[in-house]
Amino acid sequence: MHAASAGAPPTRRAVLRAAFTAAVLAGTAAALAPVLRARRPRQTVSPAPLAEETYRGRHIQVTAAGVRIDGRPLHVMRRADGSYLSGINHFQSYGTPLELARAAVDELGTTQLALAAPHHG
Repeated sequence: MHAASAGAPPTRRAVLRAAFTAAVLAGTAAALAPVLRARRPRQTVSPAPLAEETYRGRHIQVTAAGVRIDGRPLHVMRRADGSYLSGINHFQSYGTPLELARAAVDELGTTQLALAAPHHG
């Protein structure tokens, strides 16, 4: 047991322990900061449409978040050359997401897009 008096200077061991504790706390805070930031609730405001139209009776909406046909998401992929393709017609590329959505409507006819299945993993 240490019987340190109130006015005695701290020992080397106490100074090193305090420095080590401070370093551990700083390192832990730095490591946890990205995790804590990622857990913050995100804004749920829908992005403004870049393009919106009714094509052959179907509502097409193109936003920065993606493409929707009648409110259902169309999976869109961007190719290295800047063109777009989808799972509806993956053998043909289109210059814009709106052209791609129109072609998907042509291919779908009266069929609705399937809602995305939950990801398992």
